[in-house]
Amino acid sequence: MKNIGIIHYKVGGTDGVSLEINKWKRTLEEMGHRVHLCAGDLGTLDGTLIEELYHHRPEVERLNHNTFIELRDYPDEKAYQVELDQLTDVLRNKFLDFLEEKQIDLIIPNNVWSNSCSPPVSIALGEVVDQTQIPTIAHHHDFYWERFDGVALTCATAVELAEKYMPPRFPWIQHVVINSLAQQELYKRKGIKAQVIPNVFDFDGDGWQVDDYNADFRKRIGLQENDLIILQATRIVPKKGIELAVDFVAALNQPRRRAYLKKHGLYDGRKFNGNSKIVLVLSGYAQDEITGYYLQQLKNKVKRAGIEALFIENMVAGNRFSSDGYKIYSLWDTYVFADFVTYPSLWEGWGNQLLEALRAQLPLMLFEYPVYQADIKSKDFQVISLGSEIQHTDNLGLVQVDSRRIEQAADQALEMLSNPRSRQETVEHNYQVARQNYSLQALRDTLEGLVG
Repeated sequence: MKNIGIIHYKVGGTDGVSLEINKWKRTLEEMGHRVHLCAGDLGTLDGTLIEELYHHRPEVERLNHNTFIELRDYPDEKAYQVELDQLTDVLRNKFLDFLEEKQIDLIIPNNVWSNSCSPPVSIALGEVVDQTQIPTIAHHHDFYWERFDGVALTCATAVELAEKYMPPRFPWIQHVVINSLAQQELYKRKGIKAQVIPNVFDFDGDGWQVDDYNADFRKRIGLQENDLIILQATRIVPKKGIELAVDFVAALNQPRRRAYLKKHGLYDGRKFNGNSKIVLVLSGYAQDEITGYYLQQLKNKVKRAGIEALFIENMVAGNRFSSDGYKIYSLWDTYVFADFVTYPSLWEGWGNQLLEALRAQLPLMLFEYPVYQADIKSKDFQVISLGSEIQHTDNLGLVQVDSRRIEQAADQALEMLSNPRSRQETVEHNYQVARQNYSLQALRDTLEGLVG
């Protein structure tokens, strides 16, 4: 039995890294290990809180921008390095305290050496692992060079820390990535060999259902029983391509498709009438640095498209809880009431929400992002595809695909929304394929070889 420390900027949220941490923690505990979480935001979970570890603190976001985008907030490189060193010193000492207090003998950092949203965390944890030589499994979900908004290391200090700590090359670190493209690129750029462990999900537990807690979900978000919920459950950031979901919902709302649904009815026996709405419901995390501008772009597009979209992030978390009498639903509650899932991501390290939709036995539309094409498409899931080519960017700065792709996808979705037999055959096929390839048991088999 090992004392294992899982470290990330935040845990307990609905973002992909937090969700994957939950699965690793559960699996490791079922293997008999004791898992201790360490984060800058614990959500509702128990763990060690290091406030300076959180990646949305103003000083951390400033260092992030001035490392990877533009050296703009300091008079010179020396001033930038002074603040970097100050926060690194604080974090280094707090990491050492955590490791000593919990008697950690295996460290699993998540993304802090790869995406590296907080450069001082990368350095501090790297120095601590170098000093203690505690065995470490570095779990890389995505890398700084994959950032959708681009990267330009801004100065010699930034170049040096990226070379040394993103990620570090110590022999007692085992590196894990979540897709084959990252595996190849990590070796090409850094000479580091890594094992691929894809995202997984619990396909054997009880399914998500309507219960006393979530029964009022539709009413709380202002929808009626005969309205259709098209769920977009990802974070709200540009790489998620959510504007394509807006186009898709706009196409579904065209008169001829509404008339089709009115004539044939919905897959579960509900009637679709003139008052029924087809609504894009966005339940994902919306606090990333670049979310604000993108969120406004999306709202402008929603208005232009003439559809209804509900942004309900403040009602959804990784787990259910109440705050001052205000009910918070879990992310899984949103899937219970969804009729269809959109997943038009332009880039994903793997794709948690894809597995969630398959687990919920919901049909889905997706854009064939590179990792899907490289690692997932061959599994033969039955999905509605927007293809893999971006046609151009519109005057809002948002991407577009060939309009014929959108129209074809909307037509195919009508079958999934109205034909119960076709829908059930499709979602059952997808569920079984996902269960065979991406289960918690598959993760356990792999971790037993890594952890010992």
